[in-house]
Amino acid sequence: MKTLTPEVNELLDKLYNLRGEDSIILVEMEKQKNKAEETKERTTNQKKDLQKKISELEKLHEELDEQGEKLKEVLSGINRDEYKTVLDRLRIDFNPKALVEKLDHSLPRTIDSVKDDTKKAEDQLVKVEEEMNNAITTIEELGLRKDAALSNQEKLNEYFELALTGRINITRDSITSLLEQFSFSEEDQREAAKLLMFPEDALFTYDEKVKSKEKSGKSISEVIAEAKTASIEESHIEEKEEPVQVEMETKLDPKEEMIQTLKEFGIDYLDFKPNEIDQLIANFNVETIKANLNLLNKKGIGLDMLQCHIEIMYDKDLKEKIDLLAKVGKEMVDIYLNPNILTKYTKEELNRAIDNIKANGLDPHEVPLMAY
Repeated sequence: MKTLTPEVNELLDKLYNLRGEDSIILVEMEKQKNKAEETKERTTNQKKDLQKKISELEKLHEELDEQGEKLKEVLSGINRDEYKTVLDRLRIDFNPKALVEKLDHSLPRTIDSVKDDTKKAEDQLVKVEEEMNNAITTIEELGLRKDAALSNQEKLNEYFELALTGRINITRDSITSLLEQFSFSEEDQREAAKLLMFPEDALFTYDEKVKSKEKSGKSISEVIAEAKTASIEESHIEEKEEPVQVEMETKLDPKEEMIQTLKEFGIDYLDFKPNEIDQLIANFNVETIKANLNLLNKKGIGLDMLQCHIEIMYDKDLKEKIDLLAKVGKEMVDIYLNPNILTKYTKEELNRAIDNIKANGLDPHEVPLMAY
């Protein structure tokens, strides 16, 4: 009979999380949707403002051009000497010829300045429209992905109900292909298929714990978190032979230390895919990770952007990269929305990318991070 070992417990944690309304997949989709909707609203307003600004600048250009020519024509037809007595007596400084010269000198530069402002506004409008269209596309794609995720969740719940009532008649391939949609590793797919196709004590014990605690009004995630903590505590108790000495000498293994470190920053390791967790454990350095998480918090960069970008956590050059981007005028929100910039380059490569942008006559501040 398969017992509820820490490994089985961890696998069931993932599976039961995916069964609930607070499924990590649905929660992450909701975060992405909210972010995209905020972007859509912001860029829609920016688009209106820019269109109004461009319209006003175009009108200004037209009026400067038209009125400037008329004024020059009028001034050119005035002979100051014909009004000399009045102008001198009233001490009026009026010199049509000098004014025409000033118009010839200053008006073209003023019109060029208006043209430049119009071009900048038009370029900004293109970027804003692109960002807005990307947000709209993201919202539409997330709608489709959520429908698929809910369908997969419904199927997963159906499989569990069949397994728990002893009526499971699903093929192994059906289960593994479903779990593949949830990005489970092949090993976890096989283990989960065994649990469902041949339900033993482990599954029933875990399900009983979940249902008993759900009655208290807690979400599945809260239940799982409590079960996970209890499981870790129980495993520690079982390992102790000399309680006092072991407590003083026991050192957390890398995975437990990683879980504990993330927990200090309000991060649930279950928010990441199994391969990402393996990647973090392989590169785990508690000092580097704590320093980077503290840095992101200090800069106001949301830690949820670490999902699918877990290598940022152990990047020893993270501070230098952020400083480089800040130096060219990038806001922290730009980095939050484009975390790929931190994983795409080493600090030396990022520096070269910025230099190349400058060498091409462009301002790195004006170039969107997605175009770096």
